Amino acid sequence: MRSSRSSRTRELGAAGCFLSLGIVCYVTLAAGKDSPSPKPEAKTETSAPLTGIPLPIGQEAKGLVLPDFDLQGKMRARFEAGTAKRIDADHLSFSTLKMTTYNEQNKPDLVIEMPASSLDLNTRVISSKERTRVVRADFEIVGDTMQFDTVSRQGTLVGNVKMVIINGTAVTGQKAK
Repeated sequence: MRSSRSSRTRELGAAGCFLSLGIVCYVTLAAGKDSPSPKPEAKTETSAPLTGIPLPIGQEAKGLVLPDFDLQGKMRARFEAGTAKRIDADHLSFSTLKMTTYNEQNKPDLVIEMPASSLDLNTRVISSKERTRVVRADFEIVGDTMQFDTVSRQGTLVGNVKMVIINGTAVTGQKAK
């Protein structure tokens, strides 16, 4: 016979503790399922970053081809590099880069050729301090240095810029006489 209630409490102490803990966990999980889940925030970003580039920091690869897709899965650009090197987690350097951009109909739009360039993976801006050539069906333009934003598809050529218009009617929108 037990002398007091306290001895019974000590016998069930460990089992009671585990049982209580189990009940608390079950109630917490059950309550979490019933509560409405928070709605995901609307993404204002119009492009998915270039991710999953299989190149460790400091490693150089020859003949690297990187496709660039938007959030809808359409190809926005394709990078073909003679050699590519990961400088750090946020930067890649390329030599003999040929970048092809694609329009909304998934057809090639611009071809940009850069002998040496670097890509900032955060800002998605590719820069070259060497003579760069940009070709489209209706023009060809070259310049000493270039910065090209792959998201907005806007670029800046600086220094000794020369442009050759192949089809003037396509640029001006006027019919030939």
